[in-house]
Amino acid sequence: MKFLIDNPLSPGVAEALRTVGHDAVHVRTRRLQEAPDHVVFHTARVEERVLVSADTDFGALLVPGRHTRPSLILFRHGSPRRPSEQAKAIIENLPTFSEDLERGAIVVFRRNKIRIRRLFEKAEGDSAG
Repeated sequence: MKFLIDNPLSPGVAEALRTVGHDAVHVRTRRLQEAPDHVVFHTARVEERVLVSADTDFGALLVPGRHTRPSLILFRHGSPRRPSEQAKAIIENLPTFSEDLERGAIVVFRRNKIRIRRLFEKAEGDSAG
């Protein structure tokens, strides 16, 4: 799976995901560490990457626009804080929600639980875009 790790998280998360075979990059490697959220969002969408962040503003970009991409993994209150623990949480739980991410979803890690919200499905006859 392809991931774009946002600035609130460490580049170590991307490194750990790469060690198990994922295509993961941190926004710093794209020189986007100071870019506005909509630019990071667009980059993840164009590169077909799952956006991994602790910034809830991305959900605000996804839901009102009825976007199905990019999928988003959010670390919220009480979730792992260390990069190694964040990567481990993704890696260990990925089999549970990988299909949802491929279809379009927001996965939220909170204290001792994971919430998955599927994004809007396109109606038949809708064009991609």
